[in-house]
Amino acid sequence: MQALTEFAPILAFFVAYYLWGLYVGTAVLMVAMVILLAVDWMRTRRIPPMHAISTVLVVIFGSATLLLHNKLFIQWKPTVFFWLTSLAFLGSFWIGERTLTERLMGAAFGDKLRVTAARWRTLNAWWVAFYAFLGALNLVVVLYASERTWVALKLVDVVLVLLFVMAQVMWLSAREEPAGGTP
Repeated sequence: MQALTEFAPILAFFVAYYLWGLYVGTAVLMVAMVILLAVDWMRTRRIPPMHAISTVLVVIFGSATLLLHNKLFIQWKPTVFFWLTSLAFLGSFWIGERTLTERLMGAAFGDKLRVTAARWRTLNAWWVAFYAFLGALNLVVVLYASERTWVALKLVDVVLVLLFVMAQVMWLSAREEPAGGTP
């Protein structure tokens, strides 16, 4: 249910884009992101930081797109989001006791998976590079491809993130530390 809710705004954007174009799609995305925050709050009485940051960026860049009637603002939003996310993962090497990857994925696994700090740091570095790559890819497509190609890239982004997470889970599972090992 939660995964479906998280993908609802992008799905709403796709439907609106293909029916009415980029500007209506942008407006629908803005509303859907605000609704996602409301659903988050009603379900858990908290708002995940990634949802909050993404919503703020969508509202800012979406508003600029609609007010100035310039699609480049909404097209730049993913690059800004991906690069901010990359910087957050990078900063977590020095801020806090654990990397952002360990905090996010470790919480999902709980005590079911034992992983060394060095492996968490390796995974964290992969996240830094992955989000930097996604931001650069978005920028290249914005600058050198059509609007339709850019919209299609949003679906590719979702698939790439899912595949990246699955690859990391498999990599972690294959390298799990024995029960007596150092977590």
